[in-house]
Parts: sequence; structure tokens; C-alpha cells
Amino acid sequence: MIVKPEEQLNIIMKGVQEIVNEEELLAKLKKSYESQTPLTIKLGLDPSAPDIHLGHAVVLRKIKQMQDLGHKVVIIIGDFTGRIGDPTGKAKGRVALSDEQVKANAKTYFEQIFKVLDPEKAIVRFNSEWLSKLTFEEVIKLAATTSVARILERDDFQNRYKNQVPIGIHEFFYPLMQAYDSVEIQADIELGGTDQTFNILMGRTLQKNWGLEKQIAIFMPLLEGLDGVEKMSKSLGNYIGVNEPAEVMFKKVMEVPDSLIIKYFELATDEHPDEIENMKLLLETGVNPRDIKLTLAKIISSLYWGEEETNKAIAYFETAFSKKEIPDDIPEIVIENGAETVQDIIPQLMQIDFVKSKSEFIRLIRQNGVQLNKEKINECDLDRVMMNEDVLQIGKKRFVRFIK
Repeated sequence: MIVKPEEQLNIIMKGVQEIVNEEELLAKLKKSYESQTPLTIKLGLDPSAPDIHLGHAVVLRKIKQMQDLGHKVVIIIGDFTGRIGDPTGKAKGRVALSDEQVKANAKTYFEQIFKVLDPEKAIVRFNSEWLSKLTFEEVIKLAATTSVARILERDDFQNRYKNQVPIGIHEFFYPLMQAYDSVEIQADIELGGTDQTFNILMGRTLQKNWGLEKQIAIFMPLLEGLDGVEKMSKSLGNYIGVNEPAEVMFKKVMEVPDSLIIKYFELATDEHPDEIENMKLLLETGVNPRDIKLTLAKIISSLYWGEEETNKAIAYFETAFSKKEIPDDIPEIVIENGAETVQDIIPQLMQIDFVKSKSEFIRLIRQNGVQLNKEKINECDLDRVMMNEDVLQIGKKRFVRFIK
């Protein structure tokens, strides 16, 4: 049963940066409600970077909300467009992906995106189904729908042109091919980050040229990472991965800057807008932000790991961080670039004579003499990811804190 259009609009608008355009969206929602026919929501995925974090999941969460409102989601894996690669934000052309790479990345994508989306309410398509069948005459017709001047309006192409960095003619076809996907599936709505503005609006242009009703373009803002400044990125180390263990995810959410608490509620959860307003009021009336952040961490961890694992994460957090008996004045080590796990940081421990050798460190672990955040670790924990402000302890009085 599709709910009333005004209530749908209230939920859809939560956290959105821009809609092109709102009047058309409301008209589509009313038509859908009157006929009880779901709208077709398009999600295009570039299968070149399969590791998903909460920043990537902003769009997925919005689409999940639309699934819950009764609409149909079509996930398009860009296996054909992936052979070119999205030039958005790129200073040079990208190496084309092989079919094997695309298939492997797509499999990893599915494992992650269906931690957010309901697979029962989603259809998966590969755009090679239709793009590989276009005749040369049809490709020319596609190219005739736009001009070189418009393509060069894109900052990435414009910068490369000014700096005399080569631009392949085939790269101009990326936004056209992605837009053609909207024609093929007759998308009603397409979502993306603000960095996808050009590509998604091109879908509206092509649908108009093909005599179809234009899709609504919904743009979600980019989510800042744990540093509170840069957009969430694995390369910057300020990310929260959707596949990270519940205790890691919970602790990372607790590191979100207070200024971003409401934005994370809006973009990283499925909470109703009215509930988020309540959270705003609580913060404005002087409630400790840490208490609100605990609620946020519980909600986000539960979305990806369920209640049981989240309860374990809460217990771990309270034991390891809230009730820790660790001196404040202890040595600190900045984790080197590329170091991620307990095993990776052993050379740094040796540099400060915390341990004499790797073999000594492993021997101490076997003797139950090593603790991480007041919790004994064993050899299986050598692959455990080190977090900002993790504290390693040997014996009763030797501590070192790690900083990222």
C-alpha cells in the first residue's frame, strides 16, 4: 500500500540537498498514489570501487526509505559504462575495467548494498543488456542530443582541456550512456550525490528527447567524515565502513563531531523527520551531546548488524572506553600511513623499545600479558584494526596510546 503523497514528500525531503524539481515530484507521487502504481527509482552503480562506507550509503538509505514507501528500485550495474569509467572529478582518463573485474566488483557491491536495501524490492540490471546492442546509427543519434560546449561545461573536462591533459572522445559518451539507462528503464526518479549533478540531469534531457516523462533528480549532500571537515573517504582514514565490525562502527560513530550529530541522523539513519526534530530540540535545550550520540551509534550499528551484535558493541564500548582505568599521561604514537592492524604497528612498538622484537610481542600475547583497551588479546587479534586513541598495555604499568 503506497502512503499519501504529502507524507511521502516529507520523508523523501529529509536531508536532501536539491530536487529537480519538487512540483514534478509531488505530481508523480499523487499519480502513483491514485493508481497505487509504484514509481521506478533508478540507482546507477559504477563497479570500480566496491568498498562502501556511510558516505556512499547516504544515497542507499534514501532509496531504502523509498522502498519502504512502496516504490520499485532498479539497480543498474554499469558494466558497459565501466569500460570507460566515470570521468567525474578525475584529472585524467581512467583505465577501462575488464569484464572479470566488473563482475568481481559487482559481487562485492551486492554483499554490501543489500545490508541497506531490501533485495526483495529491488531489480538488478546490467547496462550492457542494451548499450552493447546499439547500432552505430543509434549511437550517432545519441551523440546528437547534446553539444561539445555543454559537455565541456563540466569542471573536470574544462580543467583537463585548459591544462592540455588529453580527453578521449569516448569519455564524452559516459554521461550520455548513463542517461540512456534512464530512457531504457523509464526511470521516474534518479538519486545521486551532488558530484553526479551533470550525469543525472543529462538523464532528464535524454528522456525529453525520447518523448518520455522526465525523471526527478534528487541530489544528496556529501557526508563529512570523522574529522568533521573533509568528505568521508577511505584514503583520508575518516570513514565508517558498512562492513566494519559492530564494535568498531559503534566506537567510530561516538567519534563523530558534535556539530555533525544531526546531519548523521538525517543522512545515515532512517529515522522519521519528526524524531530528528526532537533530537535537535534536546541538543538545543542543553542535553549532553554524548547522550544523543549514544542513541545515534545504537541506531547506525543496529541498521547494519542487528540488535544482538549492537548490544555486544555497547558492552565493549562501555568496558573499554567509558570505564577504563588508564592513566592520562602515557606515551602516544601516531600510526604510520599504511598501518592498520595490531600486527602492522609492532615495528613502531620496537622503535620506542616498548617491545624488543616481534617474537617477544607474540610471546607476551600467548602469556595473556597484552591488553588492548583493558581487554586481553590473543594471536587472532593480530589482524584487528587499530582505532584512534586505542591503548595497548603490557603488564600493569606499561601503556601506549595510538593516534590516527
